[in-house]
Amino acid sequence: MARAHGARARLALAFETIYGTAPEAGWWQMPFVSSTLGAEQPLLSSELLGYGRDPQAPLADAVTADGDVVVPLDTVGFGVWLKAAFGAPVTTGLDPGPFTHVFTSGGWDLPSLSIETAMPEVPRYALATGCVLDQLSWQMARSGLLTATARLIAQGETVAAASTIGTLEVPAFRRFGHFNGVITRNGQPLGNVVSAEITYANGIDRIETIRNDGRIEGADPGMAALTGRLEVRFADQTLIEQAIAGEACALSFGYALPSGESLTMDVPAVHLPRPRVEIPGPQGIQASFDWQAAKDASAGHMCRVRLVNAVEGY
Repeated sequence: MARAHGARARLALAFETIYGTAPEAGWWQMPFVSSTLGAEQPLLSSELLGYGRDPQAPLADAVTADGDVVVPLDTVGFGVWLKAAFGAPVTTGLDPGPFTHVFTSGGWDLPSLSIETAMPEVPRYALATGCVLDQLSWQMARSGLLTATARLIAQGETVAAASTIGTLEVPAFRRFGHFNGVITRNGQPLGNVVSAEITYANGIDRIETIRNDGRIEGADPGMAALTGRLEVRFADQTLIEQAIAGEACALSFGYALPSGESLTMDVPAVHLPRPRVEIPGPQGIQASFDWQAAKDASAGHMCRVRLVNAVEGY
């Protein structure tokens, strides 16, 4: 009997034209590290009395479909997750490229996705429809594998013994690494950074109406948020003085490959809290800044992501 193995699993996705309806074409096979995306339906224990100490049969509750997909930060596929997070980009460039895709925060029109996770040896093909990206986060460090986590809210899931999607396109794959990363503050490299965290959230609101299938009616974007953490080796007072003064700075988190592909998030108005600076012992002293971004009046947005690659459009 065949048993499921993660090494044989496959994840494919496509953008929906109609929310909750899987499209026939436009399917991409996506690189991924792990996935918890799926539907679950809890049971409600019986509260009835008068039948003795043994309970009556439980009842099925509403269906919840959501989960996280961990993906690599690569030059092509990551643009799909950026489109899910920010909406369609503005693309410039001439064939054969390179092309620059600019994703800007604050848009109201967020696309939905259909995502199929396949375990062909069972066989089990789970198709989640109406997937809306609630949160996209990643970390910057000195070493290790560079991945991001996409948190999704779906309308529902159907499971079949065979795939029901269209022809798959397998995009080119080239990965960014931590070694390719750089952080700048007001246009200048920010030194002494040990690690950084970036989290963009759409504040998705589930529309939970009464339906006979237990699914949600939709998922609407709420107030967006861009937050993170900077862990720095304490070497000067620059960031602390900014925090005390209540001023904002511009931060940029970027990656660039020698072949020309690049990924850059520009955040024009970052506010820093005043941190507690502790002396834990004889080793080096570090300070943590849990920063928050806000809309910049002159730029007109909270953040902007630029992806440069050979893809003509998303």
